[in-house]
Amino acid sequence: MPAEKTLRICDHGHRYYKSSDCPTCPVCNEENKPQRGFLRELSAPARNALLQQQIDTLEKLSGYSEKDILALHGVGPASLPVLKQHLTEAGLTFKT
Repeated sequence: MPAEKTLRICDHGHRYYKSSDCPTCPVCNEENKPQRGFLRELSAPARNALLQQQIDTLEKLSGYSEKDILALHGVGPASLPVLKQHLTEAGLTFKT
């Protein structure tokens, strides 16, 4: 049985419903989505996981292994092809 959604209000006054304990406001997440770059193409949980680790450039991303990135809460296997493509286009790779 799915968990019941509860009404929440973020610090910016946005009202939204969530069934999980995740405190992230979906409205704020959409407003803060980058307009370009590799972070734009990721899901909000994956983007937030990278940003929490201060991984905001491809150069910083290349300092991590695929295993390191997948270990971050919010990053799943579907994110890897996007990340690999951007690394390749920039002449970079994940750390081995």
